Amino acid sequence: MHGFHDSDTPAPTSNDAIESGPWYKSLTRYHWFVFIVSALGWLFDCLDQQLFILARPSAMEDLLKSNYSDPKALFEATNFYGDIATSVFIAGWATGGLIFGMLGDRIGRAKTMMLTILIYSACTGLSALSQTVYDFAFFRFLTGLGVGGEFAVGVALVAEVMPAVARPQALASLQALSAVGNVTAALINMGLGLAEGEGLVSSPWRIMFCIGALPAVLSLVIRSKLKEPESWVQAQASNATSEKKLGSYTELFADPTWRKHALLGLVLACSGVIGLWAIGFYAPDLIRKVQEKPITAAIYAEEIAASKSPEDTVLLTTLRDAPADAQLTESQAAMKKTVSAKIKGRTKLYTGLTSIAQNVGAFFGMFGFGLLAQRIGRKPSFAIALIAAFLSTAAVFWFMQDLWQIFILAPIMGFCQLSLFAGYAMYFPELFPTRLRSTGTSFCYNVGRFVAAAGPLVKIWINSMITEPDPVLKIRYGGVAMCGVFLVGLLVLPFLPETKGKPLPE
Repeated sequence: MHGFHDSDTPAPTSNDAIESGPWYKSLTRYHWFVFIVSALGWLFDCLDQQLFILARPSAMEDLLKSNYSDPKALFEATNFYGDIATSVFIAGWATGGLIFGMLGDRIGRAKTMMLTILIYSACTGLSALSQTVYDFAFFRFLTGLGVGGEFAVGVALVAEVMPAVARPQALASLQALSAVGNVTAALINMGLGLAEGEGLVSSPWRIMFCIGALPAVLSLVIRSKLKEPESWVQAQASNATSEKKLGSYTELFADPTWRKHALLGLVLACSGVIGLWAIGFYAPDLIRKVQEKPITAAIYAEEIAASKSPEDTVLLTTLRDAPADAQLTESQAAMKKTVSAKIKGRTKLYTGLTSIAQNVGAFFGMFGFGLLAQRIGRKPSFAIALIAAFLSTAAVFWFMQDLWQIFILAPIMGFCQLSLFAGYAMYFPELFPTRLRSTGTSFCYNVGRFVAAAGPLVKIWINSMITEPDPVLKIRYGGVAMCGVFLVGLLVLPFLPETKGKPLPE
């Protein structure tokens, strides 16, 4: 293969190999190449997810504002259609996961990874062209197809190429590096929000989705350099003379062991996936709404203090004290537009800080899960993480109020919630044989998203049952009520196998 010498290609590894020293010492140049490519694919995948989370409120408001003159009605419509778009995106994710997970076993990990990256990159770019909430949701569904397929083939590729001694930490590290994609999205959101506040850009959410199209370049690297794992090549060769099929859901469910692993793994994944997408990813929305009044007051105070004429001072004071639905003169409307842009910019700064804090915690949580799982086992680590996610998420949605709490509560929640996803990356490939590894991993991780797609809809229903008029309290009550989903995963752990120190099934 061009760019690598024979000494760099991965030597056959024993699944029960025992080596001393740090895990990364056992890696060749090609191992590092596979790890970096797979990590970048998942990093950019998560960048796209986080761009959507952060751009969703602005995109919905921009696409709906011509239909609603009442600010309260616009806010409720923005939340409603934002939840719908999230559900559609997750449903696309689940669908793509099932399709491309199967293809990963049938046509190869490298080819399938290239296809998924091309799809999610191109359709993220198309999201920037949306004119209504309906075509926006359609583009998000198509993006979800690619996003959903990338994870299973990426972790299957790393699991099969890495030496056994390095496999668990390599998979946990791959998942941990996804936090870099999330933080990058938050920085992009913050930068564009500040630029919008200064009047330098308009509709920054469209720019964010254009940036999300750039990872397509990675697919060219994959096509030119990445080889299929030797274990998959052997499985494909033996497939011609065997009754056992590659990438077959029929095969997956025909065997009682793989069927049990798939169904119980699905329930385990549902806990984390629903918890993250129906609750955790709404933390920036919570802080945005909580800080709306103090940010507005602070911006008006700054503008009044910096006012260069008595007329502007009177105009700003009038706007500050006017009700939200007050009829404005032309000069008042122009001034309010300028002030509102600065309020939006400051709000995006705080929501961006929330996302960064959450993902800094996630980075360490995912590394921590890998270390803990290697010491005490996969199942005890999952039990600790599920309980911690329940407690930390409920605490965030009940208590987070002040700006300083972003830097305390959000990282703790991110540490606990996202640690589960390092567990999924490590554990699911260890439950299935080579011919079904991508298919089984994708089934566990992505079918759960069909259930998770209903999470925002359940959130809408819970919010409709809450008679509290304060929108902040509605978010709090709905978030706390949904936190019980983290405890569902505890119910299936006793029936799943412990895979610590065991070879990959073949």
